[in-house]
Amino acid sequence: MDNKFKKSLKFSLSIAVITFVLAAIFSVISSSVLSGVIWIIGLVIVFIIVFIGVIFDMLGIAATAAEETPFHAMASEKVAGAKEAIVIVRNADRFASFCNDVIGDISGIVSGTASAVVVIQLANTFGYSEGSTVQITISVALTSVVAALTVGGKALGKFFAIHSSTKIIFFAARVIGWLEKKLKVRLLSNATASTKKTR
Repeated sequence: MDNKFKKSLKFSLSIAVITFVLAAIFSVISSSVLSGVIWIIGLVIVFIIVFIGVIFDMLGIAATAAEETPFHAMASEKVAGAKEAIVIVRNADRFASFCNDVIGDISGIVSGTASAVVVIQLANTFGYSEGSTVQITISVALTSVVAALTVGGKALGKFFAIHSSTKIIFFAARVIGWLEKKLKVRLLSNATASTKKTR
Protein backbone atom coordinates (compact mmCIF):
# COMPACT_ATOMS: atom_id res chain seq x y z
CA MET A 1 0.00 0.00 0.00
CA ASP A 2 2.82 2.39 0.93
CA ASN A 3 4.65 1.59 -2.29
CA LYS A 4 1.52 2.29 -4.36
CA PHE A 5 0.95 5.53 -2.48
CA LYS A 6 4.53 6.64 -3.13
CA LYS A 7 4.18 5.87 -6.84
CA SER A 8 0.89 7.75 -6.95
CA LEU A 9 2.39 10.72 -5.11
CA LYS A 10 5.42 10.74 -7.41
CA PHE A 11 3.19 10.66 -10.47
CA SER A 12 0.97 13.43 -9.07
CA LEU A 13 3.97 15.65 -8.42
CA SER A 14 5.38 15.02 -11.88
CA ILE A 15 2.00 15.83 -13.46
CA ALA A 16 1.81 19.03 -11.42
CA VAL A 17 5.26 20.11 -12.64
CA ILE A 18 4.43 19.23 -16.25
CA THR A 19 1.16 21.15 -15.98
CA PHE A 20 2.94 24.21 -14.57
CA VAL A 21 5.50 24.22 -17.39
CA LEU A 22 3.01 23.55 -20.20
CA ALA A 23 0.52 26.12 -18.86
CA ALA A 24 3.25 28.76 -18.79
CA ILE A 25 4.42 27.87 -22.31
CA PHE A 26 0.91 27.79 -23.80
CA SER A 27 -0.06 31.06 -22.08
CA VAL A 28 3.03 32.87 -23.36
CA ILE A 29 2.64 31.51 -26.88
CA SER A 30 -1.08 32.26 -27.10
CA SER A 31 -0.67 35.76 -25.69
CA SER A 32 2.23 36.49 -28.05
CA VAL A 33 0.35 35.20 -31.08
CA LEU A 34 -2.91 36.94 -30.19
CA SER A 35 -1.21 40.28 -29.58
CA GLY A 36 -0.06 40.37 -33.20
CA VAL A 37 -3.25 39.39 -35.04
CA ILE A 38 -6.64 40.94 -35.71
CA TRP A 39 -9.59 39.94 -33.53
CA ILE A 40 -11.15 37.59 -36.07
CA ILE A 41 -7.95 35.51 -36.25
CA GLY A 42 -7.78 35.62 -32.46
CA LEU A 43 -11.32 34.28 -32.30
CA VAL A 44 -10.37 31.37 -34.57
CA ILE A 45 -7.38 30.63 -32.31
CA VAL A 46 -9.68 30.58 -29.26
CA PHE A 47 -11.96 28.04 -30.97
CA ILE A 48 -8.93 25.92 -31.94
CA ILE A 49 -7.80 25.87 -28.29
CA VAL A 50 -11.31 24.79 -27.24
CA PHE A 51 -11.27 22.06 -29.91
CA ILE A 52 -7.92 20.76 -28.63
CA GLY A 53 -9.35 20.53 -25.11
CA VAL A 54 -12.39 18.61 -26.37
CA ILE A 55 -10.27 16.17 -28.40
CA PHE A 56 -7.91 15.37 -25.52
CA ASP A 57 -10.83 14.96 -23.11
CA MET A 58 -12.30 12.43 -25.55
CA LEU A 59 -8.95 10.59 -25.74
CA GLY A 60 -8.75 10.34 -21.96
CA ILE A 61 -12.26 8.92 -21.66
CA ALA A 62 -11.64 6.50 -24.54
CA ALA A 63 -8.52 5.15 -22.83
CA THR A 64 -10.47 4.25 -19.70
CA ALA A 65 -13.31 2.69 -21.72
CA ALA A 66 -11.20 0.64 -24.15
CA GLU A 67 -10.39 -3.06 -23.77
CA GLU A 68 -7.02 -4.68 -24.46
CA THR A 69 -8.35 -7.76 -26.27
CA PRO A 70 -8.85 -6.28 -29.78
CA PHE A 71 -5.35 -4.81 -29.73
CA HIS A 72 -3.74 -8.13 -28.77
CA ALA A 73 -5.26 -9.65 -31.91
CA MET A 74 -3.85 -6.75 -33.96
CA ALA A 75 -0.46 -7.02 -32.29
CA SER A 76 -0.26 -10.74 -33.14
CA GLU A 77 -0.71 -9.74 -36.77
CA LYS A 78 1.91 -7.00 -36.33
CA VAL A 79 -0.50 -4.19 -37.15
CA ALA A 80 1.13 -0.77 -36.76
CA GLY A 81 -0.08 1.02 -33.62
CA ALA A 82 -1.36 -2.09 -31.85
CA LYS A 83 1.48 -2.25 -29.30
CA GLU A 84 1.15 1.46 -28.55
CA ALA A 85 -2.59 0.97 -28.05
CA ILE A 86 -1.95 -1.79 -25.51
CA VAL A 87 0.40 0.51 -23.59
CA ILE A 88 -2.24 3.25 -23.56
CA VAL A 89 -4.98 0.93 -22.28
CA ARG A 90 -2.73 -0.65 -19.63
CA ASN A 91 -1.79 2.81 -18.40
CA ALA A 92 -5.26 4.28 -18.89
CA ASP A 93 -5.23 6.14 -15.57
CA ARG A 94 -2.04 8.02 -16.38
CA PHE A 95 -2.95 8.59 -20.01
CA ALA A 96 -6.37 9.92 -19.00
CA SER A 97 -4.83 12.11 -16.31
CA PHE A 98 -2.50 13.68 -18.84
CA CYS A 99 -5.19 14.16 -21.51
CA ASN A 100 -8.05 15.28 -19.27
CA ASP A 101 -6.33 17.01 -16.39
CA VAL A 102 -3.21 18.43 -18.02
CA ILE A 103 -4.07 19.26 -21.63
CA GLY A 104 -7.83 19.54 -21.05
CA ASP A 105 -7.60 21.90 -18.08
CA ILE A 106 -4.79 23.94 -19.61
CA SER A 107 -6.88 24.40 -22.75
CA GLY A 108 -9.75 25.66 -20.62
CA ILE A 109 -7.55 28.16 -18.80
CA VAL A 110 -5.75 29.37 -21.93
CA SER A 111 -9.01 29.70 -23.90
CA GLY A 112 -10.34 31.93 -21.12
CA THR A 113 -7.24 34.12 -21.20
CA ALA A 114 -7.27 34.23 -24.99
CA SER A 115 -10.96 35.21 -24.96
CA ALA A 116 -10.15 38.19 -22.75
CA VAL A 117 -7.47 39.34 -25.22
CA VAL A 118 -9.89 38.99 -28.14
CA VAL A 119 -12.54 41.01 -26.29
CA ILE A 120 -10.07 43.86 -25.77
CA GLN A 121 -9.01 43.72 -29.42
CA LEU A 122 -12.62 43.69 -30.59
CA ALA A 123 -13.57 46.63 -28.35
CA ASN A 124 -10.54 48.65 -29.49
CA THR A 125 -11.28 47.92 -33.15
CA PHE A 126 -14.75 49.45 -32.89
CA GLY A 127 -13.64 52.28 -30.60
CA TYR A 128 -15.22 51.20 -27.34
CA SER A 129 -13.42 52.16 -24.15
CA GLU A 130 -12.21 49.61 -21.64
CA GLY A 131 -14.86 48.83 -19.06
CA SER A 132 -17.68 50.14 -21.23
CA THR A 133 -21.08 48.46 -21.31
CA VAL A 134 -20.45 47.21 -24.83
CA GLN A 135 -17.12 45.64 -23.89
CA ILE A 136 -18.65 43.94 -20.86
CA THR A 137 -21.49 42.63 -23.05
CA ILE A 138 -19.02 41.28 -25.61
CA SER A 139 -16.99 39.66 -22.83
CA VAL A 140 -20.04 37.94 -21.33
CA ALA A 141 -21.25 36.78 -24.75
CA LEU A 142 -17.87 35.37 -25.81
CA THR A 143 -17.27 33.70 -22.45
CA SER A 144 -20.70 32.08 -22.66
CA VAL A 145 -20.09 30.84 -26.21
CA VAL A 146 -16.69 29.39 -25.28
CA ALA A 147 -18.14 27.70 -22.19
CA ALA A 148 -21.05 26.27 -24.19
CA LEU A 149 -18.76 24.93 -26.92
CA THR A 150 -16.41 23.43 -24.32
CA VAL A 151 -19.11 21.68 -22.29
CA GLY A 152 -21.18 20.66 -25.31
CA GLY A 153 -18.11 19.46 -27.19
CA LYS A 154 -16.90 17.39 -24.25
CA ALA A 155 -20.36 15.85 -23.81
CA LEU A 156 -20.38 14.83 -27.47
CA GLY A 157 -16.78 13.65 -27.19
CA LYS A 158 -17.65 11.43 -24.22
CA PHE A 159 -20.39 9.77 -26.29
CA PHE A 160 -17.94 8.89 -29.06
CA ALA A 161 -15.24 7.94 -26.52
CA ILE A 162 -17.48 5.38 -24.85
CA HIS A 163 -19.04 3.94 -27.99
CA SER A 164 -15.98 4.03 -30.27
CA SER A 165 -13.14 3.68 -27.76
CA THR A 166 -11.26 1.02 -29.74
CA LYS A 167 -11.20 3.07 -32.95
CA ILE A 168 -10.23 6.26 -31.13
CA ILE A 169 -7.38 4.68 -29.15
CA PHE A 170 -6.12 2.79 -32.18
CA PHE A 171 -6.01 6.05 -34.18
CA ALA A 172 -4.22 7.83 -31.30
CA ALA A 173 -1.78 4.93 -30.96
CA ARG A 174 -0.93 5.04 -34.67
CA VAL A 175 -0.31 8.79 -34.47
CA ILE A 176 1.91 8.33 -31.40
CA GLY A 177 3.76 5.47 -33.10
CA TRP A 178 4.34 7.63 -36.17
CA LEU A 179 5.60 10.53 -34.03
CA GLU A 180 7.95 8.23 -32.10
CA LYS A 181 9.37 6.94 -35.36
CA LYS A 182 9.80 10.38 -36.92
CA LEU A 183 11.06 12.22 -33.83
CA LYS A 184 13.18 9.32 -32.55
CA VAL A 185 11.78 9.78 -29.04
CA ARG A 186 9.81 7.56 -26.67
CA LEU A 187 6.41 9.09 -25.88
CA LEU A 188 4.93 6.03 -24.17
CA SER A 189 6.61 4.02 -21.43
CA ASN A 190 6.75 0.24 -21.79
CA ALA A 191 3.73 -1.58 -20.40
CA THR A 192 4.31 -4.10 -17.67
CA ALA A 193 2.16 -6.73 -16.08
CA SER A 194 1.93 -4.68 -12.90
CA THR A 195 0.38 -1.74 -14.78
CA LYS A 196 -2.21 -3.84 -16.53
CA LYS A 197 -5.64 -2.30 -16.16
CA THR A 198 -7.97 -4.15 -13.84
CA ARG A 199 -11.73 -4.16 -14.15
